[in-house]
Amino acid sequence: MDCYDITEMKMRLLKELNPRRYEHTLGVASTAFCLALKHGVDCEKAYVAGLLHDCAKCLSEDKSLALCKKYKLELTDSEKKTPSLIHAPLGAAYAKNKYGVEDEEILEAIKWHTTGKPDMSVLEKIVFIADYMEPNRKKLLGLDEIRKVAFDDLDLCMKLILENTIQHLKNKEMNINAMSVEALKYYTP
Repeated sequence: MDCYDITEMKMRLLKELNPRRYEHTLGVASTAFCLALKHGVDCEKAYVAGLLHDCAKCLSEDKSLALCKKYKLELTDSEKKTPSLIHAPLGAAYAKNKYGVEDEEILEAIKWHTTGKPDMSVLEKIVFIADYMEPNRKKLLGLDEIRKVAFDDLDLCMKLILENTIQHLKNKEMNINAMSVEALKYYTP
């Protein structure tokens, strides 16, 4: 079992993230911890994944693309069309290379926290859900229901968040990630 220096991670994130993003990060880590406790997942893994989920979010587009090249990350068409999606797979590589995280479960939870995917692990679902519903989030469609459902049924919660996210992107005429569509199909009975 890895033992992480949470204080050190927080100090480094405080320097790398803007104040709003740092506050969001702390909210995701705490929410992930609580969800992990409820759903029988390793709480430290959930906290670390929540803490590092946006570790590459405040990098410039140029730096993000350079790091993708350095870490040999293949970008999907959706990520190329919507560069804001890059921070998730890049964040997993960054967590490994800059923060020393070797645990594949944590890295996968970071990688999929934005788009989701079919058949996610419980930890992956927890970080995805925590990112959407953490206490500092602005009021999002269906947020109250999602916060209630999250502690009882992770799969239903995934479906509700994916539906809301895809509808929001459609309303704004923005690119919809194919993996999110596949995830919604998977979580829709």
